[in-house]
Amino acid sequence: MTEPWYQVIAAVQPISQGDLILDCPVLMWKRLDPATATPALADRAILLREDVVVMTQACDLEHHKVHDVVLCRHIPLTAYRKNDWEPWMAARGQAPSEKAWRRFCDDIAAGYVWNLSFLDCFDHAEMGTEVRIVNFHTVFTIPRDFLEGLLRDRGGARLRLCSPYREHLSQAFARFFMRVGLPQPVTPTW
Repeated sequence: MTEPWYQVIAAVQPISQGDLILDCPVLMWKRLDPATATPALADRAILLREDVVVMTQACDLEHHKVHDVVLCRHIPLTAYRKNDWEPWMAARGQAPSEKAWRRFCDDIAAGYVWNLSFLDCFDHAEMGTEVRIVNFHTVFTIPRDFLEGLLRDRGGARLRLCSPYREHLSQAFARFFMRVGLPQPVTPTW
């Protein structure tokens, strides 16, 4: 028997690692052209609405050890293919073929694409989702009290990743951040 990837939880449940929050308001920063003057920080803020997954450790949330929650963007795999992967392939002068797409997806699943991870599809009477892709390059933080209030005001159920899928995503996130490239390796003297 396969373990389910998700459980449907009520809005009154406290937030936890692995919660999928749809249409969440987050801030992103405008990129600056180095040749232009630096505007005030407030002028650089962009308010977006993104589908996100909670990455902050469950134990830190449960024991109220954090004031801000770390979130990563996730999008449907079909949208990622059309809006991210195909333009990336075209910019490299390569044809975005079915074979290349399958190979790319296999590489993500094997953990070879450090900044990406999959979330499986979910078919349920209350809610469902297609396969989604989490991009660790896009990380947000949001005040915990704001997020809890948002979810409480919205009501309705949400999806939460079950174990071991929640820990698998956390481990993929950690591998992305723990990469270290040395400018020169250690010279053996032994």
